Amino acid sequence: MEASRTHKTPVSSSSITTVLKRIIAENGRDHVKGYIFAVLCLAVVALTTAFTAWIMETVVNEAFANQRADIVWLICGAILGAFMLRGLASYGQAVTLSKIGNNIVARYQRRLFSHLMTLSLGFFSESRSAHLAAQISQNINGIRDVLNLTVTSTARDLLTLIALIGVMFAKDWLLTLIVFVVAPPLLYALRYLSKRLRAATRESIIFNSHVLGAMQETIQGIAIVKAFTMEEELDRKVQGTIAAAERRANRIARLSERTSPLTETFAGVAISSVLAYAAFRSIYGGVLPGAFFSFIAALLMAYEPAKRLAKLQVQMERAVVNARMIYEILDMESPQRDKRDATELKVGEARIEFRNVKFAYGNNEPVLKGINFVAEGGRTTALVGPSGAGKSTVITLVPRFYDPAEGEILIDGQNIASVTKASLRGHIAYVSQQPYLFEGTIRDNIRYGRPEATDAEIEEAARLAYAHDFIMAQPMGYDTPVGENGVTLSGGQRQRLSIARALVRNAPILLLDEATSALDTESEAAVQKALDEAMTGRTVIVIAHRLSTIIKADKIIVMQGGTIAEEGTHQSLAQRPNGLYARLNQLQPGSSNNEFF
Repeated sequence: MEASRTHKTPVSSSSITTVLKRIIAENGRDHVKGYIFAVLCLAVVALTTAFTAWIMETVVNEAFANQRADIVWLICGAILGAFMLRGLASYGQAVTLSKIGNNIVARYQRRLFSHLMTLSLGFFSESRSAHLAAQISQNINGIRDVLNLTVTSTARDLLTLIALIGVMFAKDWLLTLIVFVVAPPLLYALRYLSKRLRAATRESIIFNSHVLGAMQETIQGIAIVKAFTMEEELDRKVQGTIAAAERRANRIARLSERTSPLTETFAGVAISSVLAYAAFRSIYGGVLPGAFFSFIAALLMAYEPAKRLAKLQVQMERAVVNARMIYEILDMESPQRDKRDATELKVGEARIEFRNVKFAYGNNEPVLKGINFVAEGGRTTALVGPSGAGKSTVITLVPRFYDPAEGEILIDGQNIASVTKASLRGHIAYVSQQPYLFEGTIRDNIRYGRPEATDAEIEEAARLAYAHDFIMAQPMGYDTPVGENGVTLSGGQRQRLSIARALVRNAPILLLDEATSALDTESEAAVQKALDEAMTGRTVIVIAHRLSTIIKADKIIVMQGGTIAEEGTHQSLAQRPNGLYARLNQLQPGSSNNEFF
């Protein structure tokens, strides 16, 4: 099994209908009352619009041709009432659809975040975080837009158009037929445009995510950018990406707005034909102009909803492309899902055993080539070896950040692949090479190790990690905000908070991936004493480069090229003739703080 590959279930169909059905199935029931109210409001808008066109015949014939003053007030009152009613209905539907849309966006944001938390570490290793965040932020509104476009187009534009066409037929059926003679070519042209727009929209989203991702990464790494004078090189790179995104956006604009000349031409042909026909009837037939004006009013009012409906497929294609890209993420399945019969991990001695473990990242060369070793319960096992030997990979396999391609990892005789990940990781505390702090206070970041920890337990963990003194020197002590990834703190301070977070967890298994690597000599000595106390009674696997850490380990495992070259204590390995550990140990000066590898 490839550990870094995340299974992806493709979206079932490229059609708008398929995506629409899925969105309605997931959201329709929860918002059915709101949508019914919005549809009723939009129906009122449609009917009042049609009424305004209908009453034009009475206005022209009775007020201007027959000059009946007694009817004028009734007509004016009816028109005023229709407009007021339409205004209230427009307000009601707009607010209702906005609330529903905002709820849908929030719902999918929660779904996406929860789903991302279930995906394997391999997915995030293969995905650039900046691009992923940009893609999500751009596409999340697609779900809302698909539903809102469907509701507004069906309930407002379609009902309004049907009502106005009814008025037109009632006033003059022949003129109405003339109008619809030119409709089929227009619909065919719009269908062609929507197909071309689909591919352009997806390309544009991808390029925009690259632009936002490049900017985010540059901001996060601005110190490196300036230190290595990378400004001009990155500027050229980003400028090229922006130019490509701009070209795609311009293409979308050209395709989207081609509907305007098509619909305007359609309107011009229809209206000019109607005017010519009506003028000849009035001139040579003596027909009162009221019906004609009512027909023209209905035709002109029908133009806007007809134009919006003409653009509907183009707009829906863009929204559906966004929705599909969200569903592509939601439909991903992690290969590390708990088995159906997974049990809770029961930890006693906390003995960890690797049995013939093989592992590779994706389709790359194997990193581990049949690892066998035991980390005894309540003891410290140190992993040493040159860079690329596979030490960090061993650490990541214990909490199931990845699963081995072959072999087994056992904790107290229980295969970790057969227990729930939550129970497994609940018994493990982990400190990585690169300490990461989350936005919030110092207290919040330590409490992430164990949410139910008391303030006293948090402060005790900070003392053990040699962090209490510098925390109290901060402006607000434990309540001081750390900024983005602890930007307000030094590297050593961030590492000590990361250690405190692991200590407050009070787990029987402690994984340390060069936990003291970012500390100065004085801080390292203090933290090492604290770690020595914290390690007592726990099973510890530590990746170490410094002799001060290695010498005190109960067992040392020397790794090279994805295999275990040697194992034993410091004294036994140092005295082994021609041993790798012995050769490297002889090269070290006398200080116990020197790096071993």
